[in-house]
Amino acid sequence: MNETLKVLTERRSVRSYKDTQVPEETLQQILTAGEYAPSGMGMQPVVMAVVQDKETIRQMSRMNAAVMGNDSDPFYGAPTVVVVFADSRRGTCVEDGSLVMGNLMNAAFSLGVDSCWIHRAREVFQTEEGKALMKKWGLGEEYIGIGNCILGYGDKPLPQAKPRKEGFVIRA
Repeated sequence: MNETLKVLTERRSVRSYKDTQVPEETLQQILTAGEYAPSGMGMQPVVMAVVQDKETIRQMSRMNAAVMGNDSDPFYGAPTVVVVFADSRRGTCVEDGSLVMGNLMNAAFSLGVDSCWIHRAREVFQTEEGKALMKKWGLGEEYIGIGNCILGYGDKPLPQAKPRKEGFVIRA
């Protein structure tokens, strides 16, 4: 199996992290993969906000947990959070942002970095507190949160893949 297909079939979402930061050179390679994700008509309506400041991550974790109605850490202690935003004026903004998220996670795995897509970015960044963070980062309210890609090094073995469901592929 070639390396690309190996990454696509072996990558797993990790939900428990060491407190070890991703090296800058490795992080830059992951972000470059996100930048090169396909987008509708090549319009590139996506922006990635890279957060490594522990206090800001704690704030975003608290906000995300509030959307769920609890006080857990939805970021599982990951030392890096890449928030993917997309310009809502583009009809393919959700799809474009989702492709960036996929590229980030697959690139991370190819470089030995673990990841997980954490939802609720849209709800978090529709709040006044979320809008304040977006403003601080130079983003206007036309941007919507697509997802949070947490990055780091897992502190447990990778989870096993679930069996693929029957009927996943239909040959028409």
